[in-house]
Amino acid sequence: MHDYDWSSIPNSLPFLWDGMKISLEITLSAVVFGIIWGTLLALMRLSPVKPLSWFAAGYVNLFRAVPLVMVLLWFFLIVPRLLESLLGLPRGTDMRLASAIAGFALFEAAYYSEIIRAGIQSVPKGQMGAASALGMTYGQAMRLVVLPQAFRNMVPLLLTQGIILFQDTSLVYVSALADFFGAAYKVGDRDGRLVELLLFAGAVYFVLCFTASRIVRHYQNRLKTA
Repeated sequence: MHDYDWSSIPNSLPFLWDGMKISLEITLSAVVFGIIWGTLLALMRLSPVKPLSWFAAGYVNLFRAVPLVMVLLWFFLIVPRLLESLLGLPRGTDMRLASAIAGFALFEAAYYSEIIRAGIQSVPKGQMGAASALGMTYGQAMRLVVLPQAFRNMVPLLLTQGIILFQDTSLVYVSALADFFGAAYKVGDRDGRLVELLLFAGAVYFVLCFTASRIVRHYQNRLKTA
């Protein structure tokens, strides 16, 4: 039977916290850029301009059909070399964090796009007609009338996707980036207490994600009763 020893965890908390900050930075950055790019993709997919619609549909289908870990590997292997050649960066510059944020943002944008597209389509078409009657252009109506209503309805789904993204940040282990999971693994491997550190990491992920899920559920219930 495994003899559990948790004594290495207290002294490793600063290192683990540094890893958690990397996980949170990736999550927040990818959520912001993912929602922005996802909104543009959703608008392109709903556009009557066929090339824009085809591009958005192809983008979404591509990223939803490819495993996330493969996308991250593409970015870890390709993006640093590309930036070194385009920007003249010194060879060997650590681009792992930037590559991770870019990979997650572009991947998640495909999922945010579908959420946002559904949110836009859930707004009654009469809203667009009323905006047009007031003399608004299509862009003004979308920006000032449709999107605010759509985002209000989509907030719970967008936040839930953000929670999933936070869980997925553990996949940056493929680049040896010391996120929270990677930091826990390194400490456990160093001290010979891998089981304890992984159990501790799992408990932290559970507490954070469960708490965030309950907050989202509470917000969703308030929307229904508002």
